[in-house]
Amino acid sequence: MAFATYETVLGTFRIDYEDDVAISLTKLKEAPSEFGIKTKFTDIVFAQLDEYFNGIRNRFEFKYELRGTQFQKKVWQVLCTIPYGETRTYKEIAKAIGNKNASQAVGLANSKNPLMIIVPCHRVIGSKGDLVGYAGGLSLKETLLKIEEISNI
Repeated sequence: MAFATYETVLGTFRIDYEDDVAISLTKLKEAPSEFGIKTKFTDIVFAQLDEYFNGIRNRFEFKYELRGTQFQKKVWQVLCTIPYGETRTYKEIAKAIGNKNASQAVGLANSKNPLMIIVPCHRVIGSKGDLVGYAGGLSLKETLLKIEEISNI
């Protein structure tokens, strides 16, 4: 597996990839000690992220692979159906996967999402419309929702 890092308006991100397929995207908390290998594929990914951050792009058009447990992948697939500019609650996601009592498990799966932004776990909010939990931090979650012009939070 290869990786590349990229400086954006929202900080430094790292993408792990194999054979031009994104495996993970994370926001780094510290400056990277290594920068990885940039390729045509990573240039496409980072160009699309820049477009998203600038409010130009609302979906991503590159290959990615979800790696996790069967339950996690089920949750992440539902997250991918949340339209740009909309939110869902953890309870709504739990209902969508067929287990209305699985809100906490949905939250845990959300926290393990390896492809932040691409698999839009930032669009999941608390039952009262509040911002809760985000691997990249609540400040980043709020920023991403503002980019998408979501104001019901």
